[in-house]
Amino acid sequence: MSDVRHVLVLPDRDTAEELAEALPARFGVSEEPQLVRDALAGEDDAEDAQWLVVLVDAEEALDPAELDEFAAEFEGWREDP
Repeated sequence: MSDVRHVLVLPDRDTAEELAEALPARFGVSEEPQLVRDALAGEDDAEDAQWLVVLVDAEEALDPAELDEFAAEFEGWREDP
């Protein structure tokens, strides 16, 4: 069985960092999420980048719908695999 990965898409780095800091209290995750800058296609300007928060869910304990609602609180969403 492979690990499930959840990707949350956020509008900017500050928001992604804020969401990542809130994850342990909300979902009890102990593994540090990975923050990744995702430049929009054809855009070179750093302002036109989304940020991804990538979570590895080894035990498949996280509910995708709850993660989507959580991301929405930060003006983001969960990317479907």
